[in-house]
Amino acid sequence: MDETILLAHGSGSKLSHDLIEKSLLPPLDNPLLAKLDDSAVFDVSGRLAFTTDSYVVSPIFFLGGDIGRLAVCGTINDLAMSGATPLYLSLSLIIEEGLSLNELKKVIGSIKAAAEEAEVKIITGDTKVVNRGNADKLFINTSGIGIVPQGIDISGANAQVGDKIILSGTIGDHGIAVMSQREGLKFSVPIQSDCAPLNELVSQMLEASSQIHCLRDPTRGGLATTLNEFAKQSGVGIRIEEEKIPVHDGVRAACELLGFDPLYVANEGKLVAVVDSQDTDRILASMKRNPHGVDASIIGEVTEERRGRVIIKTRLGASRIVDMLSGELLPRIC
Repeated sequence: MDETILLAHGSGSKLSHDLIEKSLLPPLDNPLLAKLDDSAVFDVSGRLAFTTDSYVVSPIFFLGGDIGRLAVCGTINDLAMSGATPLYLSLSLIIEEGLSLNELKKVIGSIKAAAEEAEVKIITGDTKVVNRGNADKLFINTSGIGIVPQGIDISGANAQVGDKIILSGTIGDHGIAVMSQREGLKFSVPIQSDCAPLNELVSQMLEASSQIHCLRDPTRGGLATTLNEFAKQSGVGIRIEEEKIPVHDGVRAACELLGFDPLYVANEGKLVAVVDSQDTDRILASMKRNPHGVDASIIGEVTEERRGRVIIKTRLGASRIVDMLSGELLPRIC
């Protein structure tokens, strides 16, 4: 019979220690974590990037990933978008009483695999158990720290007129994968999450050129929200072309069926880069050599016109404003 999490697993009792020592520590073991001190102490030098995020995705397992992989990749990518080389993560689990221990072990296995893929270590963490009905199986918080190389200055406020906009691949995969799993929808063309760590891709881009002005992974709110953030933060106009934005056939069909616009659907393994026009081809070539950038394309440019606005040229040749959503298209996607 499958064991489940009890409230006593979060009480600091022997059950708590057994959960940590038997289920959580072995997959994630490393010298800093193994000390089990209240904080991890380590040596570091240089400019640091620090980020934190929480994950409440429903369901916790979906085609292409789960909440564990999502938590690691999401925090890794937030660090990478500042040009940082990720080093260490923290991992905090809020577990609902009744969660299957096998499900928890599966999530921890995904966390281990994602951390190894990104070449980072989880060095500190925490576990809490809440009453049945006070959470939805499992919530995760991760924080991350990384080193930013000298000479790198990447910010949403750095876009300059004439810059080109590069998208690393297809949009909408994650949001549609989670939503279809949640609602029990099946499509003839399989749709799975693009959840992936992008730190290696960013590293290769920076090796090709330091003239990367803005980077962001278009998660909640999708590509449209990210571009609007760049336009407002930098005080510039942005113009993109619909026909140059890659979308998988299955995602496009699902969006048409459900009345969604792929521009607003969440991604978890894609990035948007605003780069100097003279280095665009070099950066694009470096991206295409990475598995997470093979479908990268130039989708638009930064302009003087309509500052603070994003304009899209449609497939029909017309132009329209791409604004931010006033609400949330798909809740609990990450």
